[in-house]
Amino acid sequence: MRSGPEAGEAQPKDLVETADTEYRSPFGNWYERAGVRQAPRRVLEGDEQERYYFSPDLVPIAHHPLVKGLPAGCFEEVLVQHLYRYLDFTARLEYVVVNRTVLGIAQGSVGVELPEEMRFDAYKIYCDEAYHTLFSADLSRQVQQRTRVVPRLPDEPYFLVRLREILEELPSQDRALAEMLFVIVSETLISASLAEVPERSDVVAAVRSTVRDHASDEGRHHAYFAAFLRYLWGQLSASERRRSGLLVPRLIETFLQPDLPAVREELAGYGLSRDEAEHVVAETYTREAVGDHLAATSRQTVRYFEALGAFDDPEAAEEMRRLGIVA
Repeated sequence: MRSGPEAGEAQPKDLVETADTEYRSPFGNWYERAGVRQAPRRVLEGDEQERYYFSPDLVPIAHHPLVKGLPAGCFEEVLVQHLYRYLDFTARLEYVVVNRTVLGIAQGSVGVELPEEMRFDAYKIYCDEAYHTLFSADLSRQVQQRTRVVPRLPDEPYFLVRLREILEELPSQDRALAEMLFVIVSETLISASLAEVPERSDVVAAVRSTVRDHASDEGRHHAYFAAFLRYLWGQLSASERRRSGLLVPRLIETFLQPDLPAVREELAGYGLSRDEAEHVVAETYTREAVGDHLAATSRQTVRYFEALGAFDDPEAAEEMRRLGIVA
């Protein structure tokens, strides 16, 4: 972030005083509605043998003929492993990345001037995200105990590996900004899992309820970070805004890109040959399919940044097209 305003731009203090009256906290009923405050522990029930641990419709490789042709037990494990990856992704995102930034916002150490109420609300997000980590780990343990299926997870989710690589490429003074932008991206994307799993009657009740609890909390977080982006952007210099516009497409891709090495390893574990596993991956995760997923999931996030002129720079616009986020 800049150390002083550029010519013709409002000073951060002016921005905050103007925006202070515009901040509408999405946490007015947090003490009554937040999952950590009122949701019961979600426990697997004992009479759901006909239900899946994740909907096949939301597991891309589950549609491929080679995967459909696996023995019934292996196909069921495909869905269980997808749930493990989803829960691990959720937990790692919350406690490794999001809560580090959220705590900085609450403590006023991220270099962005904010209304006091907005900083206080960050503590509520911190509690939410810690609880999301807990219930993800809890549900994963329950599923493992029930199914006896051992999770096949990489040491780190792909998004963490890619984020670290991006941060290491950046000058040290840009890394904190990049992390904040990544958190904004991650908290404003609208995933099919959060939107659809709670409505899938073919999924076990504890999974549906856990995802519903998560989605309810994340709706408030989405509104918060959409507002936080406006405060942040108003306090960036012109050069920081340009660099941010170039960086955001890569951050969207980092968050949404499938972990193909992990999928290949998983498929090989079901008895498919390396060539067959590669065949499944190549035909499932085509450039068009991945691009469609990036575009659909990030549409609202892209609108927030577009409204601020983030992609007005031709290089940023070209980066969006190159990655398939926009046509």
